[in-house]
Amino acid sequence: MSASLKGKSVIVTGGSKGIGKGIAKVFAGHGAKVLIVARHLKDAEAAAQELGKGGATVGACAADVTKLSDMEAMAKAAVDRHGALDVLCANAGIFPQAKIEEMSPESWDEVMNTNLKGTFLAIKACVPHLKNSSQGRIVITSSITGPVTGYPGWTHYGATKAGQLGFMRTACIELAKYGITVNAVMPGNIVTEGLAGLGEDYMKTMAASIPLKRLGAVEDIGNAAAFFASREAAYITGQTIIVDGGQILPESLEALASA
Repeated sequence: MSASLKGKSVIVTGGSKGIGKGIAKVFAGHGAKVLIVARHLKDAEAAAQELGKGGATVGACAADVTKLSDMEAMAKAAVDRHGALDVLCANAGIFPQAKIEEMSPESWDEVMNTNLKGTFLAIKACVPHLKNSSQGRIVITSSITGPVTGYPGWTHYGATKAGQLGFMRTACIELAKYGITVNAVMPGNIVTEGLAGLGEDYMKTMAASIPLKRLGAVEDIGNAAAFFASREAAYITGQTIIVDGGQILPESLEALASA
């Protein structure tokens, strides 16, 4: 798999921290040329500097996924720097918590614009360049929350993550004529700055409900994204991989205790 990713030009939106940074790290480790995209340039530059210490080609770009002009500039930057664009990892997303009774329409719109519209705009901007690649790949970071599970306070987030999969299933048909594949990774509970902010008790409780008895690492999501982007996955499109340590499988904690 490493050989088929070496030298490929990769964009990772929301790549300055969390899962996005983990995805960027894995691609850089496979020898890809990575452009980390974040809203704030200093954050993207800090991540790029850290991941590029071993000699990897990792650059930074500031862009807002809710603005088509920013996404077009991002795609052009990748082509200008790396000579091509082969892989888009549409990862940028936010997940503020608010239950329905307290949620404002503005908060709903913010999550929709970033997570769902942002996925659309990033892909729209990158397609003209991906069409020129012999290994055009789009990998969307969705979630188990929304498509499979639910959690109080995340109705807006869950709606966007389910929406991404609906978008993907038609996008992959439209883009197949260009040899571009579109797939999604669906993370479970992954150790990130955002998850840590939910508290130690939350993390312990979630680990207890996972058959593998641990939370995932950001590199676990990066490995799945790298597979979808590889030559070996050329005949896979419109599909999802759940990366959750088996979290969605037990009917209850009692099922785990009986194992």
